[in-house]
Amino acid sequence: MRREPPPLPSAPGVQPQNAPAKPARIAADAWPRHTLHAERVWQLNLPGGARFDASALLELPDGTLLTLADRGPTLFRIEFAPGANTANLVEVPDRFTPEQLAPYAARKTGRYDSEGLARDEAGRIYLCEEADRWILRWDPQTRAVERLGIDWTPVQRFFSVDRNASFEGVAVGGGRLYAANERSVGRIIVVELATLAVVEDFSVKPMGITAHDVHYSDLCWFEGTLFCLLRESRKVLGVEPATHRVLVEFDYSDLERDPEYAYFNLYPSGLMEGLAVDNEFIWLVTDNNGMGRVRYPRDTRPTLFRCRRPDR
Repeated sequence: MRREPPPLPSAPGVQPQNAPAKPARIAADAWPRHTLHAERVWQLNLPGGARFDASALLELPDGTLLTLADRGPTLFRIEFAPGANTANLVEVPDRFTPEQLAPYAARKTGRYDSEGLARDEAGRIYLCEEADRWILRWDPQTRAVERLGIDWTPVQRFFSVDRNASFEGVAVGGGRLYAANERSVGRIIVVELATLAVVEDFSVKPMGITAHDVHYSDLCWFEGTLFCLLRESRKVLGVEPATHRVLVEFDYSDLERDPEYAYFNLYPSGLMEGLAVDNEFIWLVTDNNGMGRVRYPRDTRPTLFRCRRPDR
């Protein structure tokens, strides 16, 4: 057993060693931090067992979850069965169809590398496309798709020449659109929807992270808070949009590395690319790049996690 020397007599004005500790001073940039745990987990089935690299999540007001893959613009509804640990991906047939996208075919570079989904108060659905840095909007009234004519010149300096290092997430709230520039300079770009003007840009990172860059892989707007999915650091940040102040931090490292759900991964940056937040839960989905899980190497289906919010 280690023996401690007796405390020295205290000088005037000096706190004795055995006195109650003073409350720790909280740094001005500190915020609550929580660990996420999966309450329910599902493997997502695509008809025919085709590869599906899930790259977005969107929760509709009725609780329906939508997702898409990064190999096309087709939306899929996640259909749950009571008590099952799998869920089916069901195609949504009337949104972002080839007919609706036909006016833009001549200007499209390659396939649609679709990465993010959002919805505004009018029920319009937004899709961000990575290869051409497009923001597309589907209107339920006209049943048509519009490509938003946003001039990205004010933030051009953050853009990579790599077409696979572009927009990874989109969120809409408070009359503004938020687009996540994934890397090589991670940046959240703010667009005023009424004018389609870029009005500001900013970056947020987890507490204690000193890395030069931050990888953003999805965004979600809920009740006035912008939630950011940081794939590389395996965190979710809740951000106050007006001040860019981080309000809360969620760590899901243990969840992604759990032996039951861990995937073979060719990259060090993590696999989560879909985020949805509601009053009770934080939902996450993997883009596992067609790789299988370590424990089940032939199972290449993406995994959907439902985590109860520890801050509520």
